[in-house]
Amino acid sequence: MVASEDSTQETHDEIPVLEPGVILDVRRLKTSFYTYEGVVKALDGITVQLKKGDTLAFVGETGCGKSVTAKSILRLVDSPGRIEEGEIIFRDRAKDGSEVVMDLLKLSEDEMRQIRGNRIAIVFQDPATYPNPVFRVGDQISEVITLHQELAKDVLEMKIERLETTLAENPDADNVATIQEKIAEYRSQLDDPPPPTDDDKKQVAKKKAVEMLKMVRMPSPEEVANQYPHELSGGMRQRALIAMSLSCNPQILICDEATTALDVTVQAQVLNLLNELKSEFDSSIIIITHDLGVVAETCTQVAVMYAGVVVEYASTEELFSDPIHPYTTGLLKAIPKLTEKTHRLLQIKGSVPNLITPPSGCRFHPRCEFATEICKKERPPREEMKPNHWVECFHPQGSMKGKKR
Repeated sequence: MVASEDSTQETHDEIPVLEPGVILDVRRLKTSFYTYEGVVKALDGITVQLKKGDTLAFVGETGCGKSVTAKSILRLVDSPGRIEEGEIIFRDRAKDGSEVVMDLLKLSEDEMRQIRGNRIAIVFQDPATYPNPVFRVGDQISEVITLHQELAKDVLEMKIERLETTLAENPDADNVATIQEKIAEYRSQLDDPPPPTDDDKKQVAKKKAVEMLKMVRMPSPEEVANQYPHELSGGMRQRALIAMSLSCNPQILICDEATTALDVTVQAQVLNLLNELKSEFDSSIIIITHDLGVVAETCTQVAVMYAGVVVEYASTEELFSDPIHPYTTGLLKAIPKLTEKTHRLLQIKGSVPNLITPPSGCRFHPRCEFATEICKKERPPREEMKPNHWVECFHPQGSMKGKKR
């Protein structure tokens, strides 16, 4: 449990109960950046849910707020940014296996450090930038493990394993009885292990780091653990970052454009790996991407963002088969199709607005061919047009076209 019993109970009493199966519930989240030119309203009331075992995608044009959403969830918004209001409700597991529901925005910074990188981890956009260039790959993964995991039991198990190996290699040694007594002593301490030494913790963490590199299908993991990031290819660095993020078995893994800098073949390998690891670790994933092909291949839910607003939120199958918001429709129509011959791709006219002075009413109305006067004056309410299909639009398209709301 992250907070103390009293503070956690207090937080639990103050927040609403999560729906069954929901692990993360972002409600009316607003984040702004206070610059010399004015206040950038980066997020304006984001509301989405992530269910256990699902993969949620945030898609949209550059500057729409996808990465700011990820950083806001982890409370990593840098100055001059500020989370203005909202709730980020997270369902975690306590040490005794019970569930703990908390609002991440109400935790102290010390409590948040126990969540960040441990219960919710992130793989950043550029694998060439984020690994520290002056430390070996294995040491960087080991540091995360040492920081967030209690390794006392693992240290005892390591010592038992070494002694058993010694017995197997020298069954007739003079000190067999002494070794057996030591093994029995260590086994008796497994339920309540003593605090390990720093050296023992480092050895166990290094061993676990190599195991994590094996887990992400890294070739020659023992060798890679002793290498520096610049000695690895882009795909290998990305696997190392994923290994680091998964080393504490997080409930949620956030991938911020994790495959953008990779070539198509490596990108496919990394996406397949993420899907495999999601099942293996029983985790949920948030993917931030521009690539709708990635979304169709790997995600179960999609949140379409435009200018700091989630304009449409639905299952992947539902969104691709029946998009309702004009912006979503425009994005999907802009994708070239192998089965159709076209001389010119369709495009969404205009450009993303300046978020210091965003358009009044619906933020998409200056670029929308269906916009009317009400779109210029009022922001559309968030409505469930179909079961689990949420849209902010006065003039829905697709199967909702022409229907009164």
